[in-house]
Amino acid sequence: MTDEELMRAVIARGYGGSEVLESVTVRRPEPGPGQVRIRVEAATVNPVDLVTRSGVLVEAGLMAAREQTGIGWDVAGVVDRIGAGVTAFAPGQRVIGLRDLLDVSLGAYAEYLVLDAAAVAPAPPGVPAEAAATLPLNGLTALQSLDLLALAAGDTVLVTGAAGAVGGFAVELAARRGLRVLAQVRSADEKFIRSLGAERIVGHDTADLAHEVRRLVPGGVDGALDTAGLGIRALAAVRTRGAYVTVVGGSAPPPLRGIRVHQQWISADGAALAELAAMDLTLRVADILLFECAAEAHDRLAAGGTRGRLVLVPSEA
Repeated sequence: MTDEELMRAVIARGYGGSEVLESVTVRRPEPGPGQVRIRVEAATVNPVDLVTRSGVLVEAGLMAAREQTGIGWDVAGVVDRIGAGVTAFAPGQRVIGLRDLLDVSLGAYAEYLVLDAAAVAPAPPGVPAEAAATLPLNGLTALQSLDLLALAAGDTVLVTGAAGAVGGFAVELAARRGLRVLAQVRSADEKFIRSLGAERIVGHDTADLAHEVRRLVPGGVDGALDTAGLGIRALAAVRTRGAYVTVVGGSAPPPLRGIRVHQQWISADGAALAELAAMDLTLRVADILLFECAAEAHDRLAAGGTRGRLVLVPSEA
């Protein structure tokens, strides 16, 4: 097998802490019909990577146990090869994409990644790959969550965990839809979150979230996008027959008071991703590390306190 047929990738060998991450040499994947192969320039480290690596998703029955598990969902890079029937993309084109399958042997922490063309979009023009790679998973999660809330311009929405990656996109997208945003953040993040479009701020350590929200919005907000997994605490801030969406698995509260309650499960959507890429959204990179430093990146994300995403790049980048 020649060097042109091989690549480096980071996988999880079994399940556990960051020590199970391993750099391996494997055969480059080949695109099938309707697929594209991307030469990866950047891959984002997300919380789902940590829970995949830990084995929590196996225990929850969301994926089967395997000896080798692929890690990484977000990717930015250049189309390297296309499969039969692909007409929307061509080799040499800069793209971003999302892998939304949990149970795979190779993920985005790799020099090459094959995705369905329907999960890929043109990269934001003029944006470095490291920043562009932070958009797919978190941007689509925010967009799809707002779609589930189905609020109208002028309605009020509470975004918990607004300083996080999903929360930041949610604030920005909600404001652009004409929603009036209340954001739950620490005081250190208030100025930035207001710059994204939040009208009002609720403190991160507020003892009674619902009471404070209802003081600001009598009767409660029309909807809540709960990126922090607060569950019933966030639901209590929503008006009767309002709407609530959580992005944290297992945190959805019961649909009290006729509130529409949804658990958002991400799905790849190249068309929606292309719309996001054209919006000139605020992309935040906390730091850039080599793929070989994936374990360090996982430990840093687990420790908390990062603003923006940690991004991995191949050694030759």
